Amino acid sequence: MSEKNKKVGIMGGTFNPIHLGHLILAEAAYEAYDLDEVLFVPSGRSYMKEQSEILDAKTRVSMTGLAIEDNPHFALSTIEIDRDGNSYSYETLETLRKQNPNTEYYFIVGADTLFALETWKHPEILLPSCTILAAVRDNVSMEEMQKQADYLEKKFSGSIKLLPTSNIEISATDIRKKLSEDRDVRYLVPDSVLHFIHKNGLYKNKENK
Repeated sequence: MSEKNKKVGIMGGTFNPIHLGHLILAEAAYEAYDLDEVLFVPSGRSYMKEQSEILDAKTRVSMTGLAIEDNPHFALSTIEIDRDGNSYSYETLETLRKQNPNTEYYFIVGADTLFALETWKHPEILLPSCTILAAVRDNVSMEEMQKQADYLEKKFSGSIKLLPTSNIEISATDIRKKLSEDRDVRYLVPDSVLHFIHKNGLYKNKENK
């Protein structure tokens, strides 16, 4: 009997900073689709975001590691920050699949991302290479989500599954703004991450928006 393929979720993002919303979504995907592991992948240079707003990769990796260290089925990958140039999800999937040919990958995204996937770099490569798990939120109807999923599946020969999640809206932009104004964010980020932020004086300057 052939060995069962490993099922790994991919949680990508700038994680600037990583917050409880990321962790809740990753755990929901892990439970709902019986994943073996969720891989957190901090982005290197994002072609979709202004670089001056993003903390250096080493700092974001440190915060991500602290956030997930007490969860045995969460893991950290530096695959994108180790690569020169912009970070593209399709390249990350290509590399991971070559390294781990017996692994099925599940790319975890928010509801908004589902409607932007078509504008990403090479969606015709990305979508067939993994299963997309798209979080369902109250601000977008299930019908709209399913319609978009069906459209993308047909256009790019992909597999997209909807992921019902707790409707907790946490924004990294809002967290950075609060921190720059010396306001409390203790219930938005893990305690270990908050301690790291305060210890290193991060997001004090309004330039780090």
